[in-house]
Amino acid sequence: MNSDADSPLSKIRNIGIMAHIDAGKTTTTERILFNTGFLHKMGEVHDGNAFTDWMEQERERGITITAATVTSLWKNYQINIIDTPGHVDFTAEVERSLRVLDGAVGVFCAVGGVEPQSETVWHQADRYNVPRLAYVNKMDRTGADYERVIQMIHERLTPNAHPINIPIGREDGFEGVIDLITMKAWHFDPLTSGSEVHLSEIPEKLISTAKQMREELLEAVSEYCDELMMLFLEGEEVPEALLRQAVRTATINHKFIPVLCGSSLKNKGLQLLLDAVCDFLPSPLDIGETKGFDPQTHDEKSVTPNPNEPFVALAFKVQIDKYLGKLVYIRVYSGTVKKGAMFINQTNGKKERISRMLQMMSNRKNDLDNLHAGDIGAIVGAKYIATGDTLTDGNIDILLSKMHFPDSVISIAIEPKTKADQENLGAALIRLEEEDPTFKVHTDKDSGQMLISGMGELHLDIIVDRLKREFGVAANVGNPQVSYKETITRQVNVTEVFQRDMNGKGNYAKVVLKLSPLALSELPDEARNVFVSSIGGDQIPLEYHKAIEEAALNALNDGPLISGNVERVKVELIGGDYNPVDSNELAFRIATGMAVGRGMREAAPVIMEPIMLLTVISPDDFIGDIISDINSKRGKIDVMRRHSEYQQELTAEAPLSELFGYSTRIRSLSQGRAIYTLEFKKYEITPVSVQNEVLKRIRGYVE
Repeated sequence: MNSDADSPLSKIRNIGIMAHIDAGKTTTTERILFNTGFLHKMGEVHDGNAFTDWMEQERERGITITAATVTSLWKNYQINIIDTPGHVDFTAEVERSLRVLDGAVGVFCAVGGVEPQSETVWHQADRYNVPRLAYVNKMDRTGADYERVIQMIHERLTPNAHPINIPIGREDGFEGVIDLITMKAWHFDPLTSGSEVHLSEIPEKLISTAKQMREELLEAVSEYCDELMMLFLEGEEVPEALLRQAVRTATINHKFIPVLCGSSLKNKGLQLLLDAVCDFLPSPLDIGETKGFDPQTHDEKSVTPNPNEPFVALAFKVQIDKYLGKLVYIRVYSGTVKKGAMFINQTNGKKERISRMLQMMSNRKNDLDNLHAGDIGAIVGAKYIATGDTLTDGNIDILLSKMHFPDSVISIAIEPKTKADQENLGAALIRLEEEDPTFKVHTDKDSGQMLISGMGELHLDIIVDRLKREFGVAANVGNPQVSYKETITRQVNVTEVFQRDMNGKGNYAKVVLKLSPLALSELPDEARNVFVSSIGGDQIPLEYHKAIEEAALNALNDGPLISGNVERVKVELIGGDYNPVDSNELAFRIATGMAVGRGMREAAPVIMEPIMLLTVISPDDFIGDIISDINSKRGKIDVMRRHSEYQQELTAEAPLSELFGYSTRIRSLSQGRAIYTLEFKKYEITPVSVQNEVLKRIRGYVE
């Protein structure tokens, strides 16, 4: 890592590579590392030797599972890259990466175009306001169609995407690109794996196309630069530097998406992509202030990307390392932190020391002495940090906004194979739970079985595989089960009085609560339930109101039907009574817990099941059978649209319980030619017949 003088903040680019599975993210990252001189030999995903796919499971399966961080230099710019997974089961890796990045590159397959997971990651980036480029990869593949991919981006993602380069040839004839900013043709020498570049004039047959595309580019960015607009309207030549500045301004302000093309596998077009990252994506200085709030007053606060200000960082990832223990990835937003320094975890109030500081190069590690504003690195020695915690040097009190992670929707029972495994299993699961915010471990209180929950079958499959390889724990696992939740359908009022002598001292509390069902749209962001107090301190002293709220929300963790989590319930404190001598916090907690429990039973409780967003891309011949099958699984077709000349794409909502083993089912329905993705969408109340089946299976009775 360079010193401040060598590497000012304006020369840093924190970017992520994001896309649908198999669009070429990891290969693109690999070629970037080769072109920047970091790697001297290009690894291949299909050979299992890609630098950023370092886990055994990634190399065997040819997919990215964990987001890998790596740093490289290009033309005096320091580019910190995070290669994110494409598979929807590992969406948490994308979510936490986008939270700390300044810019992103969306990779699209020139044949597949905008695929289902491309849309998901694009909208995740929208949520965090991440400026981005679009890179259309695989231009050398049969069926590559640059114009169609741009049209799909316009229809499905944003109308603000415009090409800044166009291909010379396509499919087998793809030989280079035309840069619309310099109006030069770039040819990449196949004898040097594309690393030697020849610049030339635009081929005669493409001059009119290139001029027309440049006109469209100038028109699109002219509204963000008055000087450029004047030149454009007067028909004058627009200087290259002015056009670059206009594209940069528009991109950073989320008004423009530059689109580039190339073939990562053949290393064609990557140099232009690297230039575009440096020219158009923001530095930490361009991002400016990062907003947070005061932990005590909840007033808004902000920090600036200045190495001389107080230290503020966000822990965005926890990783358990075989040799170093707990590695915590941090993004520094303000100030400088040195090795050996103390820091305060603003989220839990713990004070800890950084024993070691690392620059992560995939799974390789370089020791550092300090991290500055704008840097991404890892620290060793912290025991009490969780994903999303805010770290400071104690000179400022601020909490940065946390990340949003979806609920786990699928569970399997797990048990150790031998007595020796029993001792290690619990410890290993705790460490994996620390690492992955979408992975949960809990014990079923009826059967006593240990359950692990995650985002999908592949997610849990990888967890079990890691238990065996990394922790040496062999385990037996059961069949996948759906994670159900509970809610209520009726409003009720309940009164509960707790009056009892304990240890020779009286305890008295009376609460009157109103429980009401809430629609999903009525819940505040990321809240599962709502508590409000409608009474003053005359009925119940205000000092007890916080304890009543905590007890009410805790009681909603254990529903009356299947002991599931309860959601979408409003608990209102509408009355009560106290005794100045015998009333205390414990009495009010007990009375509240009893009142909520009884109220839940009286409020017509129901079970909710996870509904998945199912996207299928299939040849026309099989689409009818696939629709019939979805309908038979209680699915509802939302959208059908043409994906390509011979393929249709449909999106549907279907219950997760009906979709176990769907990969085998769709393979048989389409002769192995359809592809699908499954993504959690929401929880919905189950039909009565399904609820009875669930109760019968879990509780052994039917309502």
